Amino acid sequence: MIERVFTKIANRVAHLAGLPSTFAICVAIVVAWALSGPFFGFSDTWQLVINTGTTIITFLMVFLIQNTQNRDGAAIQAKLDELIRVSRAHNHFIGIEHLTESEVEEIRDKCERAAKRHDRKIAEAAANKAVAEKNGTKHAPKTADAGAKKTTAGKNGSKKKAA
Repeated sequence: MIERVFTKIANRVAHLAGLPSTFAICVAIVVAWALSGPFFGFSDTWQLVINTGTTIITFLMVFLIQNTQNRDGAAIQAKLDELIRVSRAHNHFIGIEHLTESEVEEIRDKCERAAKRHDRKIAEAAANKAVAEKNGTKHAPKTADAGAKKTTAGKNGSKKKAA
């Protein structure tokens, strides 16, 4: 019950805090405070009012924003986990947000290396396709030497071009 009420309040405050009109109201309050300075002789009490007000608001907003971001992050993670679960992706990625930073970094490095290997394979396939199209053949050679003419060794070990 308390959690649901807090969630509603946190969502509402986070939404309101992000509105342009909220920013305009805050600017107006600061301008009004600054303009009132001469009337209060720029006293310590006058300065304490703005300092205390902004400190309290900042203190409370930190917790509300953190709560909202925690829930948003968990919701996004749950959605990603579901996409991984129902796709052809590797299920061992589900729940990695609970690992240590170094463990996640290690997984990220492995993924980057796998992506680079994949990119190289795609580049090689594209190059082979380009060579095949240039030579007017339908399929690219399987190896770098496959496009060269075959040679056979004669009786004395000299190489001759095959017909």
